[in-house]
Amino acid sequence: MQLISTHIAMTKDMGVHGNLFGGKMLAALDEAVASFATMYCRTPNMVTLKIDEMVFKESVKVNNQVRIYCDVVEVGNSSIRIKAEARKVSYYTEQERVVCSTIFTFVRIDEDGRPV
Repeated sequence: MQLISTHIAMTKDMGVHGNLFGGKMLAALDEAVASFATMYCRTPNMVTLKIDEMVFKESVKVNNQVRIYCDVVEVGNSSIRIKAEARKVSYYTEQERVVCSTIFTFVRIDEDGRPV
């Protein structure tokens, strides 16, 4: 898998239990996968069509570093499926633990928003 982005979990992004909001993680993943899809397909005209099941396996706390990785699963005529994985990283050992993973489907669109 290819490293796409790195994030630091901030206090403003935490929920009442001190864990990173799931929506913040999804937003970070969507942005990273969109960046990967546009570069891979060599066009900025890519949009998110679908996100498969997301299971949060580890919590992310304030100041945790999170790395997002992507890899192509399948390329279709107008779509691409990309596996995305978020991992939290130990500052001391650089050990990575999977926080969550899923598969995104992106579609290439024309100026009118139709699949190309």
